[in-house]
Amino acid sequence: MSTALAADAAGQAAPHAFYEDPTFIVLICFIITFALAGKAVYTKIAEALDARSEGIRDEIEEATKLREDAQDLLASFERKQREAIKDAEAITERAKSEADFMRKKSAEDLELMMARRERQAKDRIQHAEIQARDEIQNAAIDVATEAAKTLLAAQVGGKKGEVLIDNAIDEISDKLN
Repeated sequence: MSTALAADAAGQAAPHAFYEDPTFIVLICFIITFALAGKAVYTKIAEALDARSEGIRDEIEEATKLREDAQDLLASFERKQREAIKDAEAITERAKSEADFMRKKSAEDLELMMARRERQAKDRIQHAEIQARDEIQNAAIDVATEAAKTLLAAQVGGKKGEVLIDNAIDEISDKLN
């Protein structure tokens, strides 16, 4: 054993190169393993971050699209509201003009009706005047005839007087009518 110990001691005494040291070999293996595993982990993390950033980008694009759609919809509703207001104003104006037309037409119709009733009343009054004049004239004829009859009867007597009276009455009635 002494030779083995001596060789061992001699082996220890001789300087070793750093790459022959088992600790260095373990360190290199650890670095290679870490580099390979780290690259895989780095790749997985990078892929996860890329996927997450892609998802966020898609959400931003979708949100932007939804915002644009909402703005378009808002503009559409505002346009429809303006059109509805214009329609309401047009309807109001049309209603006002129709109301003015109806008011004017009613006033004209009332004036025509009043003129027609006034004309009818004047016609009735004129007709009543003519009728009253005729009645007065007929009454005056009757009174004059009776007066003439009485006068002639008093002045002319007998049958001859009666014939004269009847003839005179017939002539007066024919002339007066």
